Amino acid sequence: MTCSEPKTILLPPMKHIAIAVFLTLLTVFFTAAQAPDSNNASAQVLALVKEVQAQQAAILANQTKIDTKLAEVAEAVRVARIFSSRGR
Repeated sequence: MTCSEPKTILLPPMKHIAIAVFLTLLTVFFTAAQAPDSNNASAQVLALVKEVQAQQAAILANQTKIDTKLAEVAEAVRVARIFSSRGR
């Protein structure tokens, strides 16, 4: 063999398949990682977070209204008990 002849590396057939599968999976992984859908997903998550914040603000406002009405009813019941105890 002379120095000018290229040396051929022989691999068993299963190694060729394994290398091909590995390279294919590697390509798919990096292609999926660079997909522009990540910006879309981030925008969707941001929109959902804003929607949840708006819902929480509405719930807080409703809870305040409920507490106010409950206090009014409690006061009305207290006054009714006072008047009903005087009538006996």
